[in-house]
Amino acid sequence: MRAARAAALAVLIPAVFGLFSSLAAAKPVKIVALGDSLTAGYMLPADAAFPAVLEAALRRAGYDVAVTNAGVSGDTAEDGLARLDWSVPDGTDGVILELGANDMLRGLDPAHTRQTLDAILARLTARHIKVLIAGMQASPSLGADYGRAFDAIYPALAEKYQAPFYAFFLQGVTGDQSLELTDGLHPNRAGVQKIVAGLLPLTENFVQSLMRR
Repeated sequence: MRAARAAALAVLIPAVFGLFSSLAAAKPVKIVALGDSLTAGYMLPADAAFPAVLEAALRRAGYDVAVTNAGVSGDTAEDGLARLDWSVPDGTDGVILELGANDMLRGLDPAHTRQTLDAILARLTARHIKVLIAGMQASPSLGADYGRAFDAIYPALAEKYQAPFYAFFLQGVTGDQSLELTDGLHPNRAGVQKIVAGLLPLTENFVQSLMRR
């Protein structure tokens, strides 16, 4: 009787542990999209905002991911730093960082924006959270000197932190009225789809790197 029970346990216990291991492996990769109105989905329904559209695209590509929308309209880099700890909860695997557009639109000192984004990256690095940097580019109306200083922020930080880097979040959208809201600043539904299509290959690589951890 004891031998039979021991034999049954010998079969059952590995099966139970195997089940828990499978469940653990099945946990989705958790990504937080930390940004401003471009991430939040200004004037769009929730399912048409960048994080939701990106999550759907990644899932269609076969990745088990959950992309949280931590975009707040009007946020500067400093605002993002102030709410970083509660916007990016424990258990987050990766962050897509999209901040700085409002700094540029307000003509804030690029040196301060760089310092603030650096602080965000440093804090996430200390928490062992990987970051994909979605860059921004200055409007030509701000002048060549400002443009050079601002545009240099993102590649420099990407190099410093060895982070995957997408040069311009609005690539292919800015200046195309068919992809913008009437304000000429924010993407419409089609514009968000364009952004996601541009970012998707890099994001897939990013997710794969998170899965290998």
